[in-house]
Amino acid sequence: MAHYKIQVVTGTALHVKTLGSTSITLVGSEGEGERRSLGHYHSDSHKRDHHMYHIQEEQDVGDILIIHLHKEHSSTSPEDSWFCNKVTVESPTGKFYHFPCYRWIEGNISVELPEGTAFLPSAENLNPLLLKQRENELKERREAYKWKVFHKGLPRCIDVDDAKELDLKLKYSITKFTKYAVHDIVSLEEIKVKGFSECKESCKPSEDIIKAFWTNKTATSEYLFQHWTEDAFFGYLLVNSTHSMLIKRCNNIPENFPVTNSMVADILGTKTNLTTELQNGNIFIVDYKIVEGLPENVWNSSEQYMAAPLCLLYLTPQDEMIPLAIQITQTPGPENPIFLPSDNEWDWLLAKMWVRNADLSCHTPLFHLLRAHFIAEVFCISTLRNLPMVHPLFKLLIPHHRYILHINIGLRGALMDPSRSFDKSSIIGREGILELLSRDMESFTYSSMCIADNLKSRGVDSLPNFYYRDDGLKIWSVTERYVSSIVDFYYKSDESIQTDPELQAWVWEIFKEGFLERKSSGVPSKLQTRAELVKYLTMVIFTVSAQHAATNNDQFDLVSWMVNNPCSMRQPPPKTKGTATLESILEVLPEVGTTASSIVIKLRRSESGDKKPLGTFPDEYFTEEEPKRCIKAFQKRLSKISAKIEDRNLSLPLKYNYLDPKVV
Repeated sequence: MAHYKIQVVTGTALHVKTLGSTSITLVGSEGEGERRSLGHYHSDSHKRDHHMYHIQEEQDVGDILIIHLHKEHSSTSPEDSWFCNKVTVESPTGKFYHFPCYRWIEGNISVELPEGTAFLPSAENLNPLLLKQRENELKERREAYKWKVFHKGLPRCIDVDDAKELDLKLKYSITKFTKYAVHDIVSLEEIKVKGFSECKESCKPSEDIIKAFWTNKTATSEYLFQHWTEDAFFGYLLVNSTHSMLIKRCNNIPENFPVTNSMVADILGTKTNLTTELQNGNIFIVDYKIVEGLPENVWNSSEQYMAAPLCLLYLTPQDEMIPLAIQITQTPGPENPIFLPSDNEWDWLLAKMWVRNADLSCHTPLFHLLRAHFIAEVFCISTLRNLPMVHPLFKLLIPHHRYILHINIGLRGALMDPSRSFDKSSIIGREGILELLSRDMESFTYSSMCIADNLKSRGVDSLPNFYYRDDGLKIWSVTERYVSSIVDFYYKSDESIQTDPELQAWVWEIFKEGFLERKSSGVPSKLQTRAELVKYLTMVIFTVSAQHAATNNDQFDLVSWMVNNPCSMRQPPPKTKGTATLESILEVLPEVGTTASSIVIKLRRSESGDKKPLGTFPDEYFTEEEPKRCIKAFQKRLSKISAKIEDRNLSLPLKYNYLDPKVV
């Protein structure tokens, strides 16, 4: 007789335990054991999460390769689901075998789990049973996670229209779902009670909107209220807010933006001029041409207006980024004046508002929705379809894909439904957003997702006081070290990269379904070396963690004071100077109800419930000691970054903590 010790670990969240009967079958190199009962998981026996069982087999089954977990519904209790974390088996010789599960087991079903030691499909002397299990797993996954076309020219997405259709593991937890629901109820009720939700009056630069959301105010939103009209703060926001992805060094003034030396002489002073500062690399530009000509939205039977401004900026000797000139539309001419800091204060303030409006219109669709959500979904689906659970890259990547599918299904539903948020909070509406996304995909590149390459291409890699760059590069670096340590442990040569069909299928499907086989994107369709793989994996993890945090975590902070980021403009751009007044600006700003609804949406996107900080891996997919050591080293380096950010922020008038690993 062969005696085995079985430890079953069940999840600790709500409703993860079962009243049904469970059993196990061991499959080893020397044969298959009998189906052995693990008993009934009654509620009172589930006060602890670890359950130890002893089973006897007629003979030793050898090295344990696979286990079958069986769950049967009890006819005397309601149907339920069981979330199994992992199973550990100790053999008669004292050897331990680990079987990560981390999935829901629903209904009457048998689940096949391979031993958790990660291995590559090209490894020699693989047992045929393991190869067959691997093949069956991927076949099942490809049936479950199919691609579909969401919109022409955009990345493919999962072929699911309702999050209810998702596997329980991919859905929101009860904690997250509840927090979202409570947030919506409380926030919407708050603006309703205070009379904002249906108010069609113009927003006024007062504390009304801040008071409407007083329970959510932050140090940044308070600072914004005090400093939003200052030119230096306007420049700061183009460097360190929401996306920081459009500003670039200007080497030559564009032909359609005819700014002259005389126009900016008052700002630059007598000791220098525009030509000199261009040569010195101190002139920067933000160009919103990508939004030109997009269809404009109609709210409450009132037409909204969109512009595609150009904004020239100057890096002062004091390392402040200040605006030099603004042209509100792309075509120069007598009815499209260039606005300057020396103009009437209301003219200049209105010109900056048009820039902030265009910036907000780019941020949500392009740098948040497309580059941090829809592309992340491509990574997720390809991982699920092409990498089996025992593949080391599946173990590396799967923690970073948490909730992506559930979130994106909801986002697409809101985008396509005219009665929902995007048509109520975006100046261009869903049709304009889809057009804008298609335009951006035409120029979307691999290098733009790699922070160092991106910064260098825009000439902002040495810009002072650029905290997104400073923190982002640090996170990229420690993530790259972590990824490299994992890759080096499993892939001993470049050839092992080239001969891994699952890895190559994963990369190819991202190129095919995410970037539509567009070679000009520079996105690899295959990988040849370990260095290429490390960079690619780092890009994936950075995109879904740090880059998303940079575009998501400050949304409420920056829109809570609406006049700094107006979600709508109700009058066309001015055609002459000297006409703006406080009263005329109020007529341009969106209605109170529109603004309040937009802020509620931003609040929801900043909701922090049930998130796992970068480097936190509660599901232990890796079973070997070396990957566990690599994870601990990664966590220590992230902790050091966090400490440095906290220390730096002590001396800043406005803290930049959106890339603190604790909130990534």
